[in-house]
Amino acid sequence: MSHVLIIEDSEDMAYGLKTNLEYEDYQVTVATDGEEGLQQALEVSPDLIILDLTLPKLDGLSVLSELRTKGAQIPVLILTARGEEQDKVTGLKLGADDYVTKPFALLELLARVEALLRRADNATASSLKTGDIEINAAARTVKRGGKDVELAPRELELLIALVKQNGQVVSRQELLHSVWGHAGRVETRTVDTHVAELRRKLETDPSNPRYIHTVRKVGYRFDLA
Repeated sequence: MSHVLIIEDSEDMAYGLKTNLEYEDYQVTVATDGEEGLQQALEVSPDLIILDLTLPKLDGLSVLSELRTKGAQIPVLILTARGEEQDKVTGLKLGADDYVTKPFALLELLARVEALLRRADNATASSLKTGDIEINAAARTVKRGGKDVELAPRELELLIALVKQNGQVVSRQELLHSVWGHAGRVETRTVDTHVAELRRKLETDPSNPRYIHTVRKVGYRFDLA
């Protein structure tokens, strides 16, 4: 489940966005001023930020600038007022990934959110090196210590699904849905079996994993070294 942080001081706007995003199965956090939003973004590291530019305490452009200065590469969708062309240009130059002009159509915003998350997912998992593991999702190859690791197709999809979450916990049900696509017909124990096989192939000591950790009664987390 992707986590969206909304930084918006209008209660009505924030409530409307939160309600509709949650209806689309996103996890949503709301911050009502720039300082709180920046803190949440850096501490929680959401999958995407919806950022209003007119905020109390710290304006949206300053929030965006601080995020990029600190190295945060979280996708940012900025909300701008109609006619504020300079804000759009400045926001994009500072590192915003897209913008929506108020008033906007809800379906357009949802489509842009989905597109940004999909783009970020592809970038995250397409090529990754962590510790002694190298993953190339596009080529569907995995190496450990420079040597090829042979993974079954489901094992590779499971690994990519975990890596995409950037250290966040992923439930067994989410993994079933993402990898098998029909969670109702596959037992969660199937996930455990495939994780055990991934650990055997990727971990130096599968009983004391460095990368794939069990979160009791919930699911699994892939830790980037």
